Amino acid sequence: MIEFKNVSKAYGNSITALSNINLTVNQGDFVFLVGSSGSGKSTFIKTLLKEVDPTTGSIIVNSTDITKLKRKDIPLYRRKLGVVFQDFRLIPTLNVYENVAFAMRVIEAPFRQISKKVPTVLSLVGLVNKLKAFPHQLSGGEQQRVSLARAIVNNPSILIADEPTGNLDPETAIDIMNILNDINHAGTTVLMATHAKDIVDNMKKRVIAIEKGIIIRDELKQFGNMSRTK
Repeated sequence: MIEFKNVSKAYGNSITALSNINLTVNQGDFVFLVGSSGSGKSTFIKTLLKEVDPTTGSIIVNSTDITKLKRKDIPLYRRKLGVVFQDFRLIPTLNVYENVAFAMRVIEAPFRQISKKVPTVLSLVGLVNKLKAFPHQLSGGEQQRVSLARAIVNNPSILIADEPTGNLDPETAIDIMNILNDINHAGTTVLMATHAKDIVDNMKKRVIAIEKGIIIRDELKQFGNMSRTK
């Protein structure tokens, strides 16, 4: 569960990136975060990843107020999240298997667990036959699939996807969205920032629109009704 309570973020004295944000994302939700460049989407994601702290307000993630986390506890918090970026961020010197296994080694998972889980997750994203390939040998879509596998291999309760289809052709983007949908159906909360209006319209999920740091729309498309944040 994610809850923003009266969250604002100002950079200096002149730029307000977020203004009094109040929202709740329940476990198992799939939410699109939309808005133009400069709307506050990136700051929203950064506060959730604990890359920046809000100026005021609190952010609750799985019953923990992350605005009060000590610096030493931030890496442990981030390990409990799955994160996918537009630019993949794979380690070029590691092959597919090693890139995904790296996420498990970070949390000191046993070798036997790694050797069992990594092929299973790569099978889920359709890359079990690419175990020994290196990132430069993969297409953009395949690299994003590896990134997805790495993000979910530790069974995070929340997956944050920041423009995951931004560098992909339309057909490949659909494949990635189908995988994200499957991950969500398995119980993982998915929060995805995107500019892709066609994907948002077709998926019929909850849409939170931000403009100038303010939530201007919070729409539950799958139920056909709309609610505005107070």
